[in-house]
Amino acid sequence: MSDAKASTDDKVLIIPCSGIGKAFGSVGREAAYMVMEELRPDETDTVCLSLLTLGDEDGQRRVREHKTITIDGCPQACARINVEQAGGTPAATFRVFDVFRAHKELRVRQVSDIGENGRQLAKILAEEIAAKVDALRKGEN
Repeated sequence: MSDAKASTDDKVLIIPCSGIGKAFGSVGREAAYMVMEELRPDETDTVCLSLLTLGDEDGQRRVREHKTITIDGCPQACARINVEQAGGTPAATFRVFDVFRAHKELRVRQVSDIGENGRQLAKILAEEIAAKVDALRKGEN
């Protein structure tokens, strides 16, 4: 692609779980925002998970037509499951718990303020997701 900025049509979608009331959900959302706003703003976009659960046609079409990365904060895997129910196939799925398991020193104590540990955990996750975005945009799995 000759243009440095990606068109809306070839952006990788990042779909974080809603995770309301869950610390790992908050970390996952923070990681998604880091990727979309700081690390890969021209290469990524999102679809609101609640729109998918409500059957929004445009959201469902987008997850079917774009490479999609899901981020789940708990074992319910709502982001992945809702993308699949909308007819999409996630190109990658990240679980916040897997990152936490590798970095147990970064315990998140509050949902309303994930604190410095939560931000560090989100940054680690965001960097992993950004690397996956790069691979997907290069045609790698």
